[in-house]
Amino acid sequence: MNGNSPGKRLRFFRPNIGTIVFGILFIYIILSVIMYITAVHVRSYRVMSGPLAKNQTYTGVAVYSEEIVTADATGYIDYYAQDGARIRSGGVIYGVSPDLKAKTPASPDADTLKAIRNDMEEFSQTFDPVDFHDVYSLKYQVEGEILNMSLKDSFVNVTGAMTLGNETIYTSGGDGIICYSTDGMESIGSHPVTASLFDEKSYHMTSLKTDRQIQAGDPVYRLIRSEDWSVLIPLTAKQIVHLSDTNRVRVKFLKDGITQNASFTILTTSDGTYYGKLDFSNGLIRYLDNRYIDLELVTNNAVGLKIPVSSIVTKKFFVIPDDYASSGDGQQIGFLKLTQTKNHAAEPVFTPTTVYEYRNGLYYVDDSVFGSGDIIVRDGSLTERFIVRDTAELEGVYSMNKGYAVFRRINIIDKNEDYCIVEKGTPYGIAQFDNIVENAAGVRESQITAK
Repeated sequence: MNGNSPGKRLRFFRPNIGTIVFGILFIYIILSVIMYITAVHVRSYRVMSGPLAKNQTYTGVAVYSEEIVTADATGYIDYYAQDGARIRSGGVIYGVSPDLKAKTPASPDADTLKAIRNDMEEFSQTFDPVDFHDVYSLKYQVEGEILNMSLKDSFVNVTGAMTLGNETIYTSGGDGIICYSTDGMESIGSHPVTASLFDEKSYHMTSLKTDRQIQAGDPVYRLIRSEDWSVLIPLTAKQIVHLSDTNRVRVKFLKDGITQNASFTILTTSDGTYYGKLDFSNGLIRYLDNRYIDLELVTNNAVGLKIPVSSIVTKKFFVIPDDYASSGDGQQIGFLKLTQTKNHAAEPVFTPTTVYEYRNGLYYVDDSVFGSGDIIVRDGSLTERFIVRDTAELEGVYSMNKGYAVFRRINIIDKNEDYCIVEKGTPYGIAQFDNIVENAAGVRESQITAK
């Protein structure tokens, strides 16, 4: 008989248990791949806390009420007022002598020594080696206090200039803040605003401190006459729309993170360009060395949980008057629902429920507990009844924390086209780091989702 008979071929292809299991697994894998490809994939979004959008940042130009004071005589200069210090009218600022001869040092009295110790202690607490040049400011301050002590017994109500030995001493003609630098922009407050003001590439600040001989007419210091100051910022068309109704704004200075309030106005130039003007009544002493100031307008004040608009869904809830609420065991709110017993008699049965919202005397309850047409009675009275049928909608999102879609309500406090800010701590709401459905369209409550 031929060795390749049909019987032998059938025995060769006879399936065993391993072949069957492998076949089943292969078919399962193929079906799983097909289902995965054709299924609607639910993307998750991690809830984070923050503002709706970042605040706008600007580089502004500082405007002060300032003037440059020039030297009246030629000679060698000594500084007696600290850079950035407030000076009173008649206060000693600098002295000019014809040569570099050493002057006879004065012996400070007890009051002056106490003032010097306080200055040095305060300086040591805030000194940063990176700003070593501040040591010279301390030096000028100490020398000025010693000189003021030397002059106070000999001169009374002196303004302008006076002579001490071979040195002519110059004092302030008014109250203000001393600044030993100039940048050529001291008069910008009296000129129209132009785009060239914001060109930092050509900006240069010059220090007025020197140990060389000065000439009569050379600038010696800058005097800031008032604590009132302003910052000018350029505005785009979009920013103008956003700020058009703003007259007071919170400003954060990026240099040091300090914030303060400012009055805000919009300026229009002859060429149709718009600028913002921020007016301050204090704080200028921190930024005397910075004509150009980086700042942030804190206009996005709404802070909460940030979620995509595409995550928002609405759900209908039954609304039941609070008169029909019952405490049951004294802890959870519920209602007395008429339920048929075995003998077909309707008896009130306490039915606890989750209350998602209380508004205008109505409780919003889930439709998974009650159905349309259910009858609720008032606690202690079988004759006062309420038929469950009225509904109202609440906004919410689907939480994915449990692996399936669970409705969680939200209260929106701010919104734009893509995202919204919702309140924190909303009962039966969401919390930071929760996973929610990013695009809720087509997703059903209790649908299985991937975390």
